[in-house]
Amino acid sequence: MLEIEIDGKQLQVADGSTVMEAAATVGAYVPHFCYHKKLSIAANCRMCLVQVEKAPKPLPACATPVTNGMKVWTHSEQAVKAQKGVMEFLLINHPLDCPVCDQGGECQLQDLSVGYGGAQSRYEEEKRVVGNKNLGPLVSTDMTRCINCTRCVRFTTEIAGLMELGQAFRGEHAEIMPFVEKTVDSELSGNIIDLCPVGALTSKPFRFAARAWEMSRRKSISPHDSLGSNLIVQVKHDVVKRVLPLENEAVNECWLSDKDRFSYEGLNGDDRLTRPMVKQGGSWIETDWQTAMDYVVRGLKGIRSEHGAESIGALASPHSTLEELFLLQSVVRGLGSGNVDFRLRQSDFSADGRLKGAPWLGMPVADIAGLDRLFVVGSFFRKDHPLVAQRVRQAVKKGLKVSALNPAFDDWQFAVQNQVCVAPSEMSAALAKVAKALVEQAGATLGPEFQAVVDSVQVDDAALAIARSLGSGRRVAVWIGNYAVQHQDGASLHALAAEVARLCGGRFGVLGEAANSVGGYVAGAVPFGEVSGKNASEMLASPLKAYMLLGLEPEFDLRDAVGAQKAFGAAEMVVMLTPFKQQHALEYADVMLPVSPFTETGGAFVNCEGRVQSFHPVVKNAGDSRPGWKVLRVLGEALGLSGFGYENVESVRAQVLGAAGSLDSSRLDNGLAFDQLSLAAKPQGLQRVADIPIHFADPLVRRSAPLQAAKDSEQPQARMCAATLKAVGCGAGDRVIVRSASGTATVSVVEDEGVAEGCVRLAGAHSSTWGLGSLGGEVSVERI
Repeated sequence: MLEIEIDGKQLQVADGSTVMEAAATVGAYVPHFCYHKKLSIAANCRMCLVQVEKAPKPLPACATPVTNGMKVWTHSEQAVKAQKGVMEFLLINHPLDCPVCDQGGECQLQDLSVGYGGAQSRYEEEKRVVGNKNLGPLVSTDMTRCINCTRCVRFTTEIAGLMELGQAFRGEHAEIMPFVEKTVDSELSGNIIDLCPVGALTSKPFRFAARAWEMSRRKSISPHDSLGSNLIVQVKHDVVKRVLPLENEAVNECWLSDKDRFSYEGLNGDDRLTRPMVKQGGSWIETDWQTAMDYVVRGLKGIRSEHGAESIGALASPHSTLEELFLLQSVVRGLGSGNVDFRLRQSDFSADGRLKGAPWLGMPVADIAGLDRLFVVGSFFRKDHPLVAQRVRQAVKKGLKVSALNPAFDDWQFAVQNQVCVAPSEMSAALAKVAKALVEQAGATLGPEFQAVVDSVQVDDAALAIARSLGSGRRVAVWIGNYAVQHQDGASLHALAAEVARLCGGRFGVLGEAANSVGGYVAGAVPFGEVSGKNASEMLASPLKAYMLLGLEPEFDLRDAVGAQKAFGAAEMVVMLTPFKQQHALEYADVMLPVSPFTETGGAFVNCEGRVQSFHPVVKNAGDSRPGWKVLRVLGEALGLSGFGYENVESVRAQVLGAAGSLDSSRLDNGLAFDQLSLAAKPQGLQRVADIPIHFADPLVRRSAPLQAAKDSEQPQARMCAATLKAVGCGAGDRVIVRSASGTATVSVVEDEGVAEGCVRLAGAHSSTWGLGSLGGEVSVERI
């Protein structure tokens, strides 16, 4: 620790600190533009000049390291004169367009010009004008306002991982620009809007929609991926106008993914369901809640009495709140059925009843920074978990070594030390090889249930490299991602990855697909427990007589969309609780009940680390829509079931979590008990690898027009490596028919060496590919 004096105040700071950081600890504000605590130091705006004893001239506080005995004055005559001089230079070319600037009212330049700017300008020459740049559908530019702080340039390079912006030319001709004919396509691109201290980079969807002082600011939680980013939702006239990050170092730090930031654009589209709808004589009519609920109650009671309670089932989106999931399973079990599930894209349910608790990350998200070895199995990591990937990216800079096993790879924008790309059918064997290599390397004892599998494989160089990397680490983690959980051998991958973690002394975790991938287990929305029933796959394979569907679009959110259509078409009653009208569902649904999206309801999400994050509604319900938990509570009471007398959403949460409202850590456990593990048989033909693109993942993001215009929302293409293309007789750019047992999809071909040989990577959750049915299995490719 070093002794320093700032503005007459004595303090101690850690060696290596800067004057800017030291000043912050004593509450001394130093004006600045280019400095940001999460970015590298550029020291190019010069606004933070301060007076330092014995220094011949003012020094930039952001780039000046503290020395023992240093004396600093942040607001002395010399410092303020220097700061005012810098401000005058910054304002020389800046346009006087504050009245029409979206940054007005929350602009650092505006604020600091009040304190450090002159009453009038001495500059009489012609001002420069800089042409605007096309950065894509999310970020709008007014580059004449730019003060060249380079925050956006440093963000794209250091945080997003890819240099998509740069500074060209020098002096007053300097410009921030993208590369020629390129846009900013990172899944984190919206953060440059927050970082820009002036109005040069603003939100394109929000452009000219409202002023900062006209909007209310309310806290919320993102309903999308399993991190549960903290949000500030800005509202005007009961309409969500903008979403910003709420800083929380333990969760999302000060960042948001574009999915979290811009999905609100899908809230109030033309297909928003605002009144209950019932099908009568093949036609849909709008009705009141009493009529719709009576129709549902009569239908469910009639089916239960005629076919038995086991003929009723429910499927729920994992993006639903904890309270909605709990009440849905309470309704189903109150009727006497155990057919309830929220794991919509999962295909292997052999672990049901053998899990010791709710699968979770196995560690706090904040601890990622301390890892030195990480093994990621079955994940399209960067797009599935953008802010977790960002944390890993920062840890890699500090020495973290990452290994990965997947059937297809994108550029994760950080160095992957060992990358094993194998077909889906070979993933379990590849993991078994790593386990065997660890046993041979460390002389550890393997669990008896793994012995037969490990004996059947031979260690190769790739497995040996991963084993050496994991074995040399002190703080190790092994994670399985969305693809591994949804894999046809998901239970085997879970068990083998957990064994690999045990053998190398690491922590094992499950990343989780959605906001409540952990909460669904906690709420009991699974077909095992006190009352067992059919899982999501069985409910579609052996059609039921009645289905309740909460918050999902069957064509895009279920693993087998074709099978789902057949099952729902054969049912006597399909009740959809949804915020949106769904065109495909109009054919087979009987009732559509308008429930609220996350902005219009209260509830809680349990994120991947087991953190319970509750939120309140930020706007009124649209039309006659109602919060899902209220609809399910009333439905339970109308059915004559006991235990539905909840007065508010907090009382429902207390029923699930206890009065404290937090999750008991004993309910989080990745342990999996089984007798003997075996490897699945290898298929003969091409294998489909189906990722779920970041902007296709749930009903809300699929309706956000700006997100659907982004590069990540491009039409799915059949991606194959050169060897596979040669084998099927196709070339890049060809149009092909991809055929499965359920149907076909017509797409174009792209050569991609990141895809394992013998595989076709073709995204799911899209209108052009849902007709293929299952997200996995064998397919054929036929050139048109």
